[in-house]
Amino acid sequence: MTSQELSKGAIGVTHIVFFVVAAAAPLTAVVGASPAAFSLGNGVGVPGTYLLVGLLYIVFSAGFTAMSRFVSSASGFYAYVANGLGKPAGLASALISLATYNAIDVAVYGIFGFFANDMIRSAGGPDIPWLVYATLLAATVYFCGKRNIAFSGAVLGACMVAEITILALLGIAVLVSGRGADGVSFEPFEIHSVFSKGLGIALVFVVTSFLGFEATAIFGEEARDPKRTVARATYIAVLLIAVFYAFATWTITLHYGGARIVKEAADHAAELYLSAVNDRLGSAAAIAMKLLLITSLFGCALSFHNTINRYLFALGREQVLWREFARTHDVHHSPFVAGRVQTVIALGIAAILWLSGSDPYAVVFAWMSTFASIGILVMQIMVSMSVLAFFRDNPRGVGVYSRLIAPVLSMVGLACCLMLMISNLSLVSGSSSWVIDAFPAMIAGIALAGFLLARWMRQARPLIYENLGRTLS
Repeated sequence: MTSQELSKGAIGVTHIVFFVVAAAAPLTAVVGASPAAFSLGNGVGVPGTYLLVGLLYIVFSAGFTAMSRFVSSASGFYAYVANGLGKPAGLASALISLATYNAIDVAVYGIFGFFANDMIRSAGGPDIPWLVYATLLAATVYFCGKRNIAFSGAVLGACMVAEITILALLGIAVLVSGRGADGVSFEPFEIHSVFSKGLGIALVFVVTSFLGFEATAIFGEEARDPKRTVARATYIAVLLIAVFYAFATWTITLHYGGARIVKEAADHAAELYLSAVNDRLGSAAAIAMKLLLITSLFGCALSFHNTINRYLFALGREQVLWREFARTHDVHHSPFVAGRVQTVIALGIAAILWLSGSDPYAVVFAWMSTFASIGILVMQIMVSMSVLAFFRDNPRGVGVYSRLIAPVLSMVGLACCLMLMISNLSLVSGSSSWVIDAFPAMIAGIALAGFLLARWMRQARPLIYENLGRTLS
């Protein structure tokens, strides 16, 4: 008999935190996003901005985790929206999720190929097409994802610890030496610094650093004691990301000094952290940092690969998509068919972009990550709305803060971030192309397609329709 069961009780809080933090790719996010936040946003106030966004996601988590006590499924946000706003809205969110997470995977393929080729060439090696490196990444991720979910969690844990360590050592070196231009200053966390001119632009870049914590819901079906595990993993992951990013950007500000950080970030964005590591920890650490950028991207790709697989698995189990997606490995209980198809799709898109001559950094990574950032904010807003709707007629013993106040506050905050992002798409993507401008309409079109598909299924496939967004709680 074909197995359609994931590995029950295979992972705990620690593994899920690894998935979330690895998806956020701490080293890549800090090195890649914070220089733009410094140079285009509120400058010295960027570290405090990470804490501000972290607070927003803590508020979001209050409603999200309250609902997680009653909803548990490998379909993540899709199950939340379907059980809150209804099945058509749920299927709309599922299609947005699939498009969004596949876009992230393609983005990671692009930047991985770019950095890998750059490292090989810098060492005197040949100039190899970035797609070759992307293919090697995709194959490695597929074989890791095919294994038991606990295996992926262990791999991601190793990647996460390594990349956090290098930035932590840099920060400690700055604090211990005290040789920063301004000494040890807490100005980056002061209200006047955070809420200064450019905060809106900084928020656009900082919010993108918190992608991926839907994993706490995605892997709830494979978690031990999911009602407790999802909530604990969510709060730990959000706090870890917010505090670590704030620490890393605070200490880099101390290294250069508040008066220089904006100019340094604008003039030397790519080397902002690498130069500091070289100065404080030596050339060997700088080389290690380059290598850890590669492992950071591998961890991000593996985390999102597993996330997409669970979405395809859930939709296959509900017979919305090909039923073979719900087939799991006889030994590892992983959705390996979904993993195989997902790898082919993402790599196929990357190949098309390579054949078109698209730059792996300026187009593949920048454009795909911009598209994904918009989609994820839309999903998070829908989840906040779902929490309100889910508890509207029956509080289910949940307090007013978690079921009403928190989701309203997070919905407003996330909507503001979405509007800021849409208003500054050229800054986020580094391009003024009409394709970038069309991203919001594309996501709206995907949502409409999901909504209409569900309405059609209600008439033509009523049994399948009734099964949409089913929860296993």
